[in-house]
Amino acid sequence: MTADVRHMRRALALAERGRGTTSPNPMVGAVIVDDDGVVVGRGWHAFAGGPHAEIEALADAGARAKGATLYCTLEPCSHTGRTGPCAPRVAEAGIRRAVVAMGDPNPLVSGRGFAHLRAHGVEVIDGLLEAEARGLNAAFLSRIGRHRPLVTMKVALSADGRVALGRGRPLRLTGAVSDRRVHRDRAAVDAIAVGSGTLLTDDPRLTPRGAFRHRPLTRVIFDRRLRTLPSARVLSTLETGPVIILTEAQSVADRPAAAGALAAAGAAIETLVHEGSSGFLTSSLALLAELDVSSLVVEGGPALHAAFWDGGLTDRVQIYSSPVVVGAEGVSWFVPLTDVLSGLRNVTELVLPRGQGDASDLLIEGDVHRTD
Repeated sequence: MTADVRHMRRALALAERGRGTTSPNPMVGAVIVDDDGVVVGRGWHAFAGGPHAEIEALADAGARAKGATLYCTLEPCSHTGRTGPCAPRVAEAGIRRAVVAMGDPNPLVSGRGFAHLRAHGVEVIDGLLEAEARGLNAAFLSRIGRHRPLVTMKVALSADGRVALGRGRPLRLTGAVSDRRVHRDRAAVDAIAVGSGTLLTDDPRLTPRGAFRHRPLTRVIFDRRLRTLPSARVLSTLETGPVIILTEAQSVADRPAAAGALAAAGAAIETLVHEGSSGFLTSSLALLAELDVSSLVVEGGPALHAAFWDGGLTDRVQIYSSPVVVGAEGVSWFVPLTDVLSGLRNVTELVLPRGQGDASDLLIEGDVHRTD
């Protein structure tokens, strides 16, 4: 492993510390190393609106930044947003060489940071560990590049492929360790979503419990027919974050009293005009991206999962496989598990214990094969 790779890996590890706190900004880490190979500055972007990683690393290095090398996971910005531009500060500090994992696809930056550095005598090396950097910020890149959030389809399945008891009755399938992990993940993403059928059957609160969250959590209800009740428990948890109901414009026109009651209960109702069910989802995701939602976890139910999967709108799958057997009367998922797994890459498996003497849950995660 070369020194450049070693230091860039340190910068990537620092960037990871911003997971769950930087959105809609990317996670960024920076390391400053002097000519003797000594790390003299470290920094990461800790929260949206706060100092960027390069500025934190320069402050940590102080005068030792002069003549040093900056390792940064993303191109230093060149525009003024909630904070000032980073590229001029890097050049002014006397950084001699900048090694950067990837360019910033944000149209406000997009090569301008590199150009500024080069124009001021800084040697720029771009593309070191770019794949790792892109994976770290897959959600940010999806919102900026595809104008929609990165979508994770999450499901808990029984050993015989069921998601609930008969007639839509809810069923607890996973153990305590799995549940803690679910809530930890909820604490890190921008938004979680369910369909109206799941909301009516389970009446979930959709909150992160037992895990600290730095910022509000957006809850999204896909409800084309506007069936959500004003008494839904999720509407009693608005201190956690907004509840957005995505529905048909025609449904609001047909049921103005229902729409008014939901708005009075605190729901934000977003109406969509589109063509077909896939058009509804595509329009919904574009709207969520405009609302700065970069990452979305779709938690159910089977009909909504099927619509996302069939529409080619699923980027990642997260399956909690339980040892519980439900039986033939249970509600099946939309497709056999083997069919979904055959469409995944980068699959990992993690054993999650349920309790002493009990069979364990299994968490299976993977990225969906894509051609874009």
